[in-house]
Amino acid sequence: MSRADFVHLRVHSAYSLSEGAIRPKALVKLCEELRMPAVAVTDSGNLFGALEFAQEAQKTGIQPIIGCQLGVSRPDSEQRNGTAPPPDQLVLLVQNEAGYRNLMHLVSVAFLESEPSEAAQVDLDVLAAHAEGLLALTGGVSGALGRLLAAGQRPAAEALLKRLMAVFPGRLYVELQRHGLPEEDAIEGGLLDLAYAHDLPLVATNEAYFPGAGDYEAHDALLCIADGAYIAQSDRRRLTPDHGFKSAAEMRALFADLPEAVDNTLVVAERCAYFPEFVKPILPAFPTTAGRSEEEEMKAQSEAGLEQRLEDQVFPGVEAAQREAVAAPYRERLAFELKVIQEMGFAGYFLIVADFIKWA
Repeated sequence: MSRADFVHLRVHSAYSLSEGAIRPKALVKLCEELRMPAVAVTDSGNLFGALEFAQEAQKTGIQPIIGCQLGVSRPDSEQRNGTAPPPDQLVLLVQNEAGYRNLMHLVSVAFLESEPSEAAQVDLDVLAAHAEGLLALTGGVSGALGRLLAAGQRPAAEALLKRLMAVFPGRLYVELQRHGLPEEDAIEGGLLDLAYAHDLPLVATNEAYFPGAGDYEAHDALLCIADGAYIAQSDRRRLTPDHGFKSAAEMRALFADLPEAVDNTLVVAERCAYFPEFVKPILPAFPTTAGRSEEEEMKAQSEAGLEQRLEDQVFPGVEAAQREAVAAPYRERLAFELKVIQEMGFAGYFLIVADFIKWA
């Protein structure tokens, strides 16, 4: 049986917190059922599920495409009353090791350097400095290109497109989406004009948040829970039943007038054949006292803690002559626990967790 001739490049897994409703394992199963050779997970602003997704996909021979929908800051000139507008969205897909490292860096910068009151985002200049190994999709209606076209700002949209072309030379695709939204219809002509004018490839995406149209109502309830809204409210965030995981046949029919946009999903998949390697967690070195090793530090802190607890909780009411005998089982147990922890190499981890607990 032949493989499907379409690859999803815009999927939100359950790791798009309070947005996506497809678990990595379920996503891979969907791809198996629909004979899709590859699939991209582009969670909102994070890579939480990237490794789990890649490992699940590998088990079935499906090619995982690691990606992220990243917030990109809008110009300062667009601020109103000192408040920054919501960031534009850009889809980044990993092509190689350098791209994976750059994407991890960008996601970290977005979380660490954004204002607490704002959505995680990066500046376009920061993105430009860490674009190697990354392929970009323009973001559809949620991208800067779509926003500017919707506002009738064609010159600004073209200027932005040229900037993105410079940041992603030969690695930029103009993204087309058809979820039945009027705002998509309003900008599609402009997107096509700009793509043809600058000889840029088109790519068709379907932003999937849930497995199928039958899951729409449950997902709609999820959005209400996330936003503290009621289903009956008219002024709340909504998606459509078309934001499900479509088959290749459905996407071919949807873009029958632009088959090259569907063909290019396969081209993108071929260009993004990178698999992240599993590495053990790299913990920071715990600062110890008097040059002790982490094992020695943990032993010293544990023994001091045990002695304090013996004095406070065990020794009261015990004759002085009996204290050593009473304490012996506790000390033996501590020695055993320390031996196990040290043999596993977890001394530093336990010290870090203990530090958290003391701080809390």
